[in-house]
Amino acid sequence: MAWLILILVLLAAAFGVLVAVVKAVAFIILTILLTIAALVAIVWYSFKAQIRRWEREGVEGRSHVSMWSRGSRREPPRDLPSHDDRY
Repeated sequence: MAWLILILVLLAAAFGVLVAVVKAVAFIILTILLTIAALVAIVWYSFKAQIRRWEREGVEGRSHVSMWSRGSRREPPRDLPSHDDRY
C-alpha cells in the first residue's frame, strides 16, 4: 500500500499536479474529520441532555412515563364519549 501511494505521489509530481492532489486529499480528509467531530458533538450533547432529564425527573419524584400533564396543560383530559359513533 505504501508503494502504491509513493508511486502515485511521484507520478503527480512528475506531471506537475502534486499541489492539486495534496489539496484535494487534504480537503477530503478534513471534511471527513469535521463530519465525525460534528456527529460526536451532537451525540454527546444529546446524551448529556437525556441524563439531565433523567436526573431532573428523579429529583422531582415524577415517573419516567410521559403523562397528559406534560407541558403547560394543567387541566385533566376530557372524558371519553359514552358511545362510539364511528360504526
